[in-house]
Amino acid sequence: MPTPFHIALDRLAALVVAGAAHNYGLDTVPDSVNRAQLPALLVLPGEPQESRLFKDRAEGFHALAFGDGARSVTYTVTHLLLVAPVAAGRGAQSHLPALIDLIDAYVATVAADVTLDGALAEPMQVKIEPGTYKYGAVVYHGCAFRHTWRMDV
Repeated sequence: MPTPFHIALDRLAALVVAGAAHNYGLDTVPDSVNRAQLPALLVLPGEPQESRLFKDRAEGFHALAFGDGARSVTYTVTHLLLVAPVAAGRGAQSHLPALIDLIDAYVATVAADVTLDGALAEPMQVKIEPGTYKYGAVVYHGCAFRHTWRMDV
């Protein structure tokens, strides 16, 4: 039986974002992505690479207990959007219009289900960071959507 965190990750992967060709969840996330799979969204608990994507870090897996009150845990999840490989001689501007449209579509999709059908105790918080990201052995133009979730335990 899936855990509540796994259920929430599966619901994130099930979101349909207009313009994204593939959305990979925990059980299907590939080790590498080829051009035919782009643009792709990958659900990654934590950070997708060794160097941090964001300057500040939320407290992942932080348990709160207030006497006999409610207990919760905070999770940090990255939903990584890969749009196109970085190519020599082609700058980011060649992919910016598609990237911006995908970011807008992502925000609209997430805004329609801010608790992932009740899996989260509070509406999710999402930080958006467009840039270049290494996944597998390839560097891509894309965007990291860093989610902070609070769930009851």
